[in-house]
Amino acid sequence: QDSPLKAVQMLWVNLIMDTFASLALATEPPSESLLLRKPYGRNKPLISRTMMKNILGHAVYQLTIIFTLLFAALQRDQRAQDPRREERL
Repeated sequence: QDSPLKAVQMLWVNLIMDTFASLALATEPPSESLLLRKPYGRNKPLISRTMMKNILGHAVYQLTIIFTLLFAALQRDQRAQDPRREERL
């Protein structure tokens, strides 16, 4: 059975994914306090309350923009297909 991705395609996917990950890790400047900080506990959540608020807030923002653009496009399309519009012209 053939793989859905060829070897060269897998290399490109790996390159792109690793590039974004390395950029994300490289944006935080190193500091002494970061190196001396104790590790988080095993039972601590990965996403803090502040992070969850930011994620949900950004999701609501993006959905609002997307649905607004979609609604505007649908209204524009309906006006373009309105047969009464041709009668007025």
